[in-house]
Amino acid sequence: MEDKRILYVSSEVVPYLAENEVSLMSYDVPKMINDQGGQIRIFMPRYGNINERRHQLHEVIRLSGMNLVVNDLDMPLIIKVASIPKERIQVYFIDNDEYFKRKATFTDEDGVLYPDNDERAIFFAKGVVETVKKLNWVPDIIHVHGWLTSLLPVYMKHYYKNEALFSETKIVTSVYGQSFEGTLDKEMVNKVKFDNVPLDSIQDLTNPDYDNLLKAAVNHSDGVIIASENVSSSLTKFIESSDKPFLPFVAKEQFASAYTDFYKKLLS
Repeated sequence: MEDKRILYVSSEVVPYLAENEVSLMSYDVPKMINDQGGQIRIFMPRYGNINERRHQLHEVIRLSGMNLVVNDLDMPLIIKVASIPKERIQVYFIDNDEYFKRKATFTDEDGVLYPDNDERAIFFAKGVVETVKKLNWVPDIIHVHGWLTSLLPVYMKHYYKNEALFSETKIVTSVYGQSFEGTLDKEMVNKVKFDNVPLDSIQDLTNPDYDNLLKAAVNHSDGVIIASENVSSSLTKFIESSDKPFLPFVAKEQFASAYTDFYKKLLS
């Protein structure tokens, strides 16, 4: 994968958040491609529970300052950056006080999903793409991890479909077993539709539970990776019948060659 440009977009990445399936793979996969001579960038949200001083985050003034519209409201975008120690891997953080200042990731202290998680997902998707446009960095592949990133494939295929910068870019979605109870805001589909995304392409979002968010992502991806042993059978069947190129689950010891081969097939 030497000199290939791969953009990793994740809801969680170690060492900035606790270890789990998503955060570990969101570190291991970019490191593997980096070690192969690929050019990579990682994007994640700047949650309030990330210790900025310890991880040496700093704001990138030239990238910050634009406003993103979410459901007809202007929301300021702040970009911060840090480097993963010893790896020379840059991580960009999408920040906004309204959406990400709180001291947890997806739920409050009682384990209840934040009511604006849908808007946070919209803001994050737009923030990533707008920042990459400002960097003028053309990714060969965009690889998304974690349900909060599930709108990025949707926005790439509709809202940003005429961006020449991404005309050759392939989108890969990793599907994990890490889920959540209940649904996001039932108005989510209308908030996405507000951005001129056709309703017939996002019907799954009328009931925005975990499986349906991932189905929307799969439908708008060029390739899919089953990244967990405990993905639900209904979601696994959906992926297998989607006609998308997909990689079945591979154990951590074998993932490097399997992921590399999968990327190469997508780009061939």
